[in-house]
Amino acid sequence: MIILGVDPGLAIVGWGVIDYSASHFKVLGYGSVRTPAGMSTEKRLSEIYDGLSEIIEKYKPEQMAVEELFFNTNITTGIRVAEARGVILLCAEKHRVPTAEYTPLQVKQAVVGYGRAEKKQVITMVTMLLGLKSPPKPDDTADALAIAVCHAHSGYSRLSKYYNN
Repeated sequence: MIILGVDPGLAIVGWGVIDYSASHFKVLGYGSVRTPAGMSTEKRLSEIYDGLSEIIEKYKPEQMAVEELFFNTNITTGIRVAEARGVILLCAEKHRVPTAEYTPLQVKQAVVGYGRAEKKQVITMVTMLLGLKSPPKPDDTADALAIAVCHAHSGYSRLSKYYNN
């Protein structure tokens, strides 16, 4: 199964594509879609849509996993990230890619075995589990790969809602 993991953001959208079969991982690609701070929000959202569309067309994922939002104290940033996340979900729907969503706690639990793990622990485990020579950069990319791994471990039951509708 080819899984696209996505870590939503407005400035940086991390992405990672893995092939998971017979309990083995193979990394197909990873990176980030970046938008500059001086660009209008509308243009940034359009860049995110176009960038993610290219990734979907190139790798043809069978499923996509997206991190749910974690709101911090800056509500303005949270709203902008929510807008980007909406564009990401729309892109998946337009490309007919079934999507599952996971909380940061679920991702950490699936990858590290502890829901309150530190970011460094997640990056170390992603690097090890996927057999990467070095930790993926930026952190958003490592998070996206972690989300894909999380989905590989628990995704079948999460997507039953998509197939039963």
